[in-house]
Order: sequence, then C-alpha cells, then structure tokens
Amino acid sequence: MKALVHDPNAPRQLSFAEVPDPKPGPGQALIEVGAVSFNFGEIVYRSPDTPPGTVPGWDAAGVVVRSADDGSGPPVGARVVTFGWGGAWARLRVVDTAELAVVPDAVDLGTASALPVAGVTALQAVRRLGSVLGRRVLVTGASGGVGRFAVQLLALGGAHVVASVGGPARAEGLRELGAAEIVHGPEELTAPVYGVLDNVGGSQLAEAFYRLERGGVVQAIGKASGEPTVIDFERARVESPNGRLENFNVSTPVGADLGHLLHLVATDRLSPQIGWRGSWTRAHEAADALVGRRVLGKAVLDLGPDD
Repeated sequence: MKALVHDPNAPRQLSFAEVPDPKPGPGQALIEVGAVSFNFGEIVYRSPDTPPGTVPGWDAAGVVVRSADDGSGPPVGARVVTFGWGGAWARLRVVDTAELAVVPDAVDLGTASALPVAGVTALQAVRRLGSVLGRRVLVTGASGGVGRFAVQLLALGGAHVVASVGGPARAEGLRELGAAEIVHGPEELTAPVYGVLDNVGGSQLAEAFYRLERGGVVQAIGKASGEPTVIDFERARVESPNGRLENFNVSTPVGADLGHLLHLVATDRLSPQIGWRGSWTRAHEAADALVGRRVLGKAVLDLGPDD
C-alpha cells in the first residue's frame, strides 16, 4: 500500500513509499483511510531514532474494511475516526477498537480526522482544571489546533477565556469561538487567572505560572516554542501562592472522548477549525505551513482514490 513514511533525507523527513499492508491483531479493526490530520508535534518532534520507512501519524478517519475478530468495535462499512501513536499516514491502518469512534452522518471524514490528538487533548486538559464556571482561564498558543478547541470547550463550560496569540493575524476568529479577551503573551494579562492551558512552554509557561490566582493551576500541554522553561519559585511563592504546575499527557483509550467531541461537532457546538485542507499528495506543503505558523487551527489531508 501507499504510505507517507519517515525518510531522514527528505524534506520534513517525509516521503511516499510502498509498504506492506498492516495486519490487525486481537481487538483491532482494519481501516481504509479517507483523511488524516497533521499535528505540530509529530512533524517537528519525531524521534531521530525512528527507523526509515516507519509510517508515522496519530489521527486518521476512514471506513472499517475488517472488523475486530473479538467482536468489539463497529462492523464493516462503518465510518470511524481513529487514534494511535503511529500508522495513520497510509491507505490502511489498524487500530484498537477502544481508540476509535463512529462518525455521525452529518460529519465528513476530513472534519472527523481533526479531532483525535488536538480535540482530545483540549477536552482532557479542560476537564483537569475542574469547574471553570465564571473563572478566568488563559490559553497560550490559542491560534493552534489544541488552542482553538480549548477556547471553545472552556467557553462551553462557562469560563472567561483569555486567548494568547503571537500577533494580531493569529487571533482571527477567536472571539467568535468564545474568547473574551485577546492578549499577546501572559505579560499583557490585566488580572490573575484561575487556570492556564499552556501549549507554548518556555518563558510563556513561566510568565503564566506567576499570574495564577491563589490555588490556581497550569496544565503544561505543549512546547511549541522549543525553549526550556525556567521558573523562579521565589517569585512564584510571592506572586502565585499555592499555585500548581502539572504536566499534561493524554490518557488513553480515547474512544469515549472522541464520541463526545463528534457529538458536539454534529450538533454545531464545536468547530474543528480547519485552516488548511488538500490532497495528501501536498503533504510537504501542509507540513511547511503548519510549522511556519501559517495555519489557523488544523491541517487536514484527504486521500483520494487516485492520489
């Protein structure tokens, strides 16, 4: 089958190649992939130890062509969205049935493919803040995939959302998604915040931590800045007493969370915010746009029958 594989000598370390079809194990379904989405982390932070020819990719949506032998999961012909830590960028994918959800008729596969990593990350991170009703919550890197989901989910939960972006152009559409304030970095905050969902890391994470109200919490989600984070805890002890900093990692399986996100999309309460969409033959263009911060939200690639 055709796949987009890890190639250390290619642009973005990606090239197309023919690879063996994957073989489903117990509790796994075989999916014919119709669309995938790119995430910043899987483009920029792929391990240098990844063997050439490996099929990367976390997010894919498609149709079940072989159901799981153990009887779990949906039947052949079901439209599904899937998650896994590899194998998405190919014509066929195997996936544990606990890591997929059936896509409602009202949602197309490309839209569904935008949900797994970014949408589930935002959902679980918001949930870990506890009740946000009436509370000020900062989202750094709010213009990206996780950020735009987080702004919407926080607004649905009744939060006063402060969206932090790198510049005016990156703020496009965020107020319509539920952001009450737009800032260009935590330094511009006019009042303390109860919670922070940080997608940037580095100095922004430190500055956000100093601006927590008493008992507030930061969820450290991403490191888009590529910078280490250095926190002056003496300053933090004075400026954000009892503030907490928690490392965030996605909890699996994610099938139930995917189902919830799909319901929100199907009922027009959540927008996937697809900022780039095209054929997977344009994968390098999509990757360059994502890494170059030219995508507001998600990049989605469609696998046509002749591509």
